[in-house]
Amino acid sequence: MIAARGYAAHQAHSALKPFAFERRELGEKDVHIEILHCGICHSDIHQVNNDWGGSTYPIVPGHEIVGRVVAIGSNVTKFKLGATVGVGCMVDSCRSCGPCGDGVEQMCENGATWTYNSRDKRHGGVTYGGYSDRIVVDESFVLSVAEHLDLARVAPLLCAGITTYAPLRRWLRGPTTDPALPGRGKRVGVVGLGGLGHMAVKFARAFGADEVVVFTTTASKKDDALALGATEVVLSKAADAMKLQRNRLDVIIDTVSANHDMAPYLAALRPEGVHCLVGLPGEIPALNPFSLVGEQKILTGSSIGNIRETQEMLDFCAKHEVLSDIEPTTFSALESAYKRVETSDVKYRFVLDAKSL
Repeated sequence: MIAARGYAAHQAHSALKPFAFERRELGEKDVHIEILHCGICHSDIHQVNNDWGGSTYPIVPGHEIVGRVVAIGSNVTKFKLGATVGVGCMVDSCRSCGPCGDGVEQMCENGATWTYNSRDKRHGGVTYGGYSDRIVVDESFVLSVAEHLDLARVAPLLCAGITTYAPLRRWLRGPTTDPALPGRGKRVGVVGLGGLGHMAVKFARAFGADEVVVFTTTASKKDDALALGATEVVLSKAADAMKLQRNRLDVIIDTVSANHDMAPYLAALRPEGVHCLVGLPGEIPALNPFSLVGEQKILTGSSIGNIRETQEMLDFCAKHEVLSDIEPTTFSALESAYKRVETSDVKYRFVLDAKSL
C-alpha cells in the first residue's frame, strides 16, 4: 500500500483534520499522481455535512485535482513520468453497461465510482479525494493538462468547468453552427454568478455568443459579471427587468442550488429554447405545462461530463486560455474557506495548495 496524508472529516459538521491513510498499490493500468492543487467545491461541504445522506466517515473530499505523475503501472500507455494531469469527479465505472459503452461514464448503470465518498467496487473500501498529497487512479480516468497554464486555476475546471462546458457545447451545437464558435448568433443566459456561473460566462463568450445575460439577485455583482464577459446583467427579483427578457434567449445555464421559480426564465427563452439545470435545488416549484408545450421549450439538466468531453474541455481551455478565477488557500484555513463558500464570499473558487500539507 502507498502511505498518504490528507485532511478528513470524521463526522457530519465536524472540522476537517489531518488524516493518515493508504492508497492502493499501483496496478498495471494505474497512475500514481502527486497532487499539486485541489479546488474546494460546494458539494464538498454538502458531503462533509451529510446534507445529501450517504456520507461515509472519515471522508477526504476533493474532486478538482491537478498534479504530476510520479509512477505508472506496467501497462500504462497514456502518460509518462512527470506529466501534468488532472482528476475530476469520477475515477472509475463498470465499463460494461450501455451508458459506459456509449461513452457517458458518469451515467453508469452500475454506478460510477466517484473520486471520494464512493464505494470502490474494484479495490474495496471507500474512495478518498484530493484534499491529500497523492492519489492512484486508472489511466482511463486521468486527464492531460497543458503545462504552460496556471495549474491552480486549472483545478476548478475539473468540476465547475466541465459542468458548464458540456451543456453549453451540447445545446449550442446545431446543424448550421460553426464547430469552433457554436455560440455565434446565439444569446445565452446564466443564472447565478459563483464557481459554476462565472465559468459559464467565460465559456459562452469563448464560444462566440453574441450576448451573455447574467441573472443575479445581488446588485453588487454587476461589475464583476461585466468584467467576466457578460453583455448584460439582470436583477432577477425585478419583475419589470425580467419581462424585458421575454423570448430573447436561446440557452440558459442555471447554476443556482437554492429553490427558485423557473417560470420567469422559461419565459425568457425563445421558442425551442433550453433551460438547463446544473445547480441542485432542493425542489423545483410547480410549472404551468403551457410554459413548455406552447413554444416547445426544454427544461433539462446536465451532470458533469464524460471523460472525452472533459479532455476536450481542457484542450479548449489551453488553446483559448479560459481559466477559473480563484483564491488560493491552505489546509490550515479550511474552516474559514468553508464558511466563506457557504456565504458565497469567494471569487470564485478556493483552491488548496498541496504544499501547505
